[in-house]
Amino acid sequence: MRENNTWWRGAFLALYLVFAILPLYWMLNMSFKTNTEIVSTLTFWPRDFTFEHYRTIFTDPAWYSGYINSLIYVVINTVISLAVALPAAYAFSRYRFIGDKHVFFWLLTNRMTPPAVFLLPFFQLYSSFGLMDTHLAVALAHLVFNVPLAVWILEGFMSGVPREIDETAYVDGYSFPRFFLTIFLPLIKSGVGVAAFFCFMFSWVELLLARTLTSVNAKPIVATMTRTVSASGMDWGVLAAAGVLTIVPGGIVIWFVRHYIAKGFAMGRV
Repeated sequence: MRENNTWWRGAFLALYLVFAILPLYWMLNMSFKTNTEIVSTLTFWPRDFTFEHYRTIFTDPAWYSGYINSLIYVVINTVISLAVALPAAYAFSRYRFIGDKHVFFWLLTNRMTPPAVFLLPFFQLYSSFGLMDTHLAVALAHLVFNVPLAVWILEGFMSGVPREIDETAYVDGYSFPRFFLTIFLPLIKSGVGVAAFFCFMFSWVELLLARTLTSVNAKPIVATMTRTVSASGMDWGVLAAAGVLTIVPGGIVIWFVRHYIAKGFAMGRV
C-alpha cells in the first residue's frame, strides 16, 4: 500500500514538473528558431539553430534600453519601499495608537486595488510636475502597492522579536538609530530579504502603470514586448528571446535571497 502511494506521489510530482517547466522550455526553444520554423512546423528542438534573436536584442537600443530602464526604476522602487516600510513596520509592531489597526488595513487595501484605479490620478499629477517618462515616475507609482506589502511582511518579523531586546539596548545607552541598524536589523534580515524580493518582482512584472507613465526615455521591457508587431507580422523569435532574458533578473534575485526566502516562509507572514 505504501509503495502504491509513493508511486502515485512520484507520478503526480513528475506531471506537475512537466506542466510547470514546459512553457519555459517552449519559450527557450522558440528563441533559437527562425520565425519561419516557428509558424510552419511543430518541433521540440530547433532545426535551424540561430542566435539572431538574441543578437537583435543586444544590438538594438529599442530592446536593450528597455531592460536597463526596468532595472533602474525597479531598484529605485525597492530601495525606497524598504526605507519607508522599515520604520513604519517598527511603529506598527512596537506601539499602539488610535486607529492603528484601521491604518494597517487601509495600507493593505492599496495592495488589493487594481492599478487601473490609480492610473488617471498618476497621469495627471505627473504631467503637472513634469515627471512623465521618467524612471522616478514609475518607481513612485509602484510605491502605492509595494510599501503596504513590505510593511505587512516586515511587521510580522518584527513582532516576533522580543521587546526586551529594545529595552535592554536602551538601558545600555544605545541610541535608536544605532540600535536599529546594529542590533534590530540583523535580527530581521530574513524579513528584509523577503520584502525586497517581493517588491522587486511585483515592480518588475507590472505593466499597466509602467507602460502608461513612460513613452521613450524610460520605457520598460514589458512595454517594448507588447510592440513587436510589424508589417510582416509578429516577430515570435525576438519576443521569445526577450521573454527568456526577462526571467534572468528574477532568477538572479532568487539565487541571492534564496536562504532568506526559505526562512521567511517559515517564520514571517509570507
